[in-house]
Amino acid sequence: MKIRNRLNPSNPCFSFEFFPPKTDEGVANLLRTLEDLAPLEPGFVSVTYGAGGSTRDRTLELVTRIKAETSIEAMAHLTCVGHTREELRELLQKLADARLDNVLVLRGDPPLGQKTFTPAEGGFTYASELVRFIREEDFNFCMGGACYPEGHVETASRDDDLRHLKAKVDAGLDFVVTQLFFDNAFYFDFVERARRAGINVPIVPGIMPITNYEQVQRFTRMCGATVPMRLGLQMERVKDQPDAVVQLGVAHATVQCMELLSRGVPGIHFYTLNKSPATRMIVSALRART
Repeated sequence: MKIRNRLNPSNPCFSFEFFPPKTDEGVANLLRTLEDLAPLEPGFVSVTYGAGGSTRDRTLELVTRIKAETSIEAMAHLTCVGHTREELRELLQKLADARLDNVLVLRGDPPLGQKTFTPAEGGFTYASELVRFIREEDFNFCMGGACYPEGHVETASRDDDLRHLKAKVDAGLDFVVTQLFFDNAFYFDFVERARRAGINVPIVPGIMPITNYEQVQRFTRMCGATVPMRLGLQMERVKDQPDAVVQLGVAHATVQCMELLSRGVPGIHFYTLNKSPATRMIVSALRART
């Protein structure tokens, strides 16, 4: 199943992102989490790659098992980090042999301890190069990519960031998924600017329910996402009450999603942090309103 065929504003799908656990027990727990989410009929799930490609084998194992053992479509993340062209060709062939249809193509973050991205010798510097390589090698994947409503932290301006996105799309992306955001105005403005720039693929909003005060502080510093002032003040008041933080996070994300759906998004992608309760509450509330 090609994900591009599931992204339809008249029938938007919900999807979920997970990262590969480090232990076999963690993998088993994640598969149980997927069982919990199955009744919500996810359009697909994605599995991240880890900084520096550090979880490559786990990613491949997980997406293969999800594809083989569940009714849920799986998408593997694939990054340029630390890989030569030949290594990437081998990885892509393994994904194809496992009958996976979808890949999220990323440049990737530098390995831990490195502040700047350095391509491997014989590898790629930009995600657009990897997208083009996959197309030229005649792999029949549906390809997604990343985009940044508030601009990538490494780019000089949002216009520069949009030019990089246009290069990725022109190289062969079928859809893009946004970085997390907490203010829908950034998403709607970004989509408008992207359409004016000739980017016409589906743009799927990425939503992360807040479940931990310290965690969201780290994420926003790392990716440059803005927390609206009112939400920030509300979080500050309940930061020492874990249950209240979750309730606030679920309520805010639910309102975000309701507005996004009312304005015709093709789907919503949830960054779950490998925990299903908050996401289940949000999707259940959204389905109850349809």
